[in-house]
Amino acid sequence: MSRPNGTGSPLTSGTRSGASSPPRQRFPDDQLRPYMKTVLAKTLTGAVWDASDRAKMSGYSKDISDRVKQRMIEMEPKGFKYIVTTTLSENLGQAGRADMSCHWEDTDMAIQEIFSNDSIILVCVAFAVRVI
Repeated sequence: MSRPNGTGSPLTSGTRSGASSPPRQRFPDDQLRPYMKTVLAKTLTGAVWDASDRAKMSGYSKDISDRVKQRMIEMEPKGFKYIVTTTLSENLGQAGRADMSCHWEDTDMAIQEIFSNDSIILVCVAFAVRVI
């Protein structure tokens, strides 16, 4: 049984003229990754874990998150939602591993950078999710 023109699923019916829309722009993760690496190194080189100074420890995370998000907005100010997470922990010589699986459109990106020294480990993950 066929449907009249224009009543098919919006996911399968395509455009009426048969023309395809131009590909949507991807977030330039190749430009963000070196920036993240630099921000982590400049902010955390020489940093020492101090469990008694929670404000200082959370300040590292907040500063890095804010700077990465601001850079993402400068790179692509429209069309994406941005999420930046940081996890800061004491380095006690433990092994570390982070895995991520994301299932979304080709235009969306997740960029991860890790910084560690003898005292701290920080994992920063930045997500750019297309909204329009």
